[in-house]
Amino acid sequence: MLKNAKLSYFIKIIFSFVNERKKLIIIKYNKSLQGILKIDLINYKFMSGKYIVYEENRKGKEYDGFDDQLLFEGEFLYGRRNGKGKEYYKNKNNNENVLFTNNFVGDNKSILFEGEYLNGKRNGKGKEYNKNGEIKFEGEYLNGERLIGKLYLLKKIFEYEINYSNGKGKEYFTTGEILFEGEYLNGKRNGKGKEYYCGGEILFEGEYFNGKRNGFGKEYYDDGKLKYEGEYFNGHLWDGKAYDLSNDIIFEIKNGKGLIKEYEDYNLIFEGEYLNGEKNGKGKEFNDNGEILFEGEYLNGKRNGKGKEYDWIGNLEFKGEYLYGYKRQGKQYHDKKLIFEGNYLFNKIHDGKVKEYDYSNGKLIFQGEYKNGKKNGKGKEYDKFNGNLIFEGEYLNGKKHGKGKDYLFGGLFYEGDYLNGEANGNGKEYYSNGKIKYEGQFLNGKRNGKGKEYSSNGELKFEGEYFNGKIKE
Repeated sequence: MLKNAKLSYFIKIIFSFVNERKKLIIIKYNKSLQGILKIDLINYKFMSGKYIVYEENRKGKEYDGFDDQLLFEGEFLYGRRNGKGKEYYKNKNNNENVLFTNNFVGDNKSILFEGEYLNGKRNGKGKEYNKNGEIKFEGEYLNGERLIGKLYLLKKIFEYEINYSNGKGKEYFTTGEILFEGEYLNGKRNGKGKEYYCGGEILFEGEYFNGKRNGFGKEYYDDGKLKYEGEYFNGHLWDGKAYDLSNDIIFEIKNGKGLIKEYEDYNLIFEGEYLNGEKNGKGKEFNDNGEILFEGEYLNGKRNGKGKEYDWIGNLEFKGEYLYGYKRQGKQYHDKKLIFEGNYLFNKIHDGKVKEYDYSNGKLIFQGEYKNGKKNGKGKEYDKFNGNLIFEGEYLNGKKHGKGKDYLFGGLFYEGDYLNGEANGNGKEYYSNGKIKYEGQFLNGKRNGKGKEYSSNGELKFEGEYFNGKIKE
């Protein structure tokens, strides 16, 4: 039946709309279909997550096995990229598992790389591009890594000669100024070299090993004055002397330990104990004007242990304990007044006893219990203008919840049950003279249900049911 000419023609028409991966799956065990479509499965190779469609003269195309996007086209040998070829960026959006289509999702898209390959890796001359088609790098590769060539930045405005493997090379800032020049080994800084500030002033000169400062070296301020001279170990200051801007010794370090002073724009920003390239032990931080911002303990460069924080005019803001750089527990102050005492979570108030003040006039507006960063438990609220008590009672998740009392102009206005911030349940309202105005049931802040209403002299005016704040007809 398959030998029938009309049927063969019909089959060819149908399979012209089937993508390569689906076609291979369908005809894999059908030699008759292979003959009609003139396909030899020797020319196809399935790989993990990929498949290759071979053509003539060792050429072929490599596709993603899940969405049929073109990954590579070029020369192959024994299933590996060998010779000249091109790599392509993948599209994010595609129509997966489309059976009847003759268009590969990955065709005609941005080139990622074009050049030479050996044993599946980039080897020899090649060029890299960004998604906009602009060249990023051109040069030579070895075992898939850049060896030597030119790196282009900022739309080809700058081009640099870089040795990525062994020998001398240079690195640059994206603005074009030189960042480093020196010796490399296996693509990393190894041997003698120099680092520079973005403006071209020398930052460091000395020895490197495995990409980090190791051995003797000198570090400079951006005005060229000596900042440190001595030994480095694994990128850290190890055995030497550091100088201030007046060339006075500010600390000596031995075997990674010592006292250090850090400057920024000629201003002292830190002084304290130092170990293995990090702040470790006691230290102080300062602002640009020299006022202290923090004093306390450090571990591996972060605040850890006891410490104090200050505002910009030197007033104490926090006193307590830190863990891995975050406040853990302690007391918080504002304008020399205690506003919180308890536990913190990621530097935010979490649970404990709180006093909140209005920052504009310093008057107390709340004092009570906090949990999970919100009012939870018993507390009191105050008017920020005259300081009068306006509520006392229980809270849940920041809202009045449970038993409580509301005050108006200093006198009791309501007492009873609250739910989600409003009067709900049994409660009482009062006149300004302290006599009961209403007692009964509430719903969503209004009288609802059975209740009694009284005059200001205490006489019963009404007893019955209310709805939505009014007497029910």
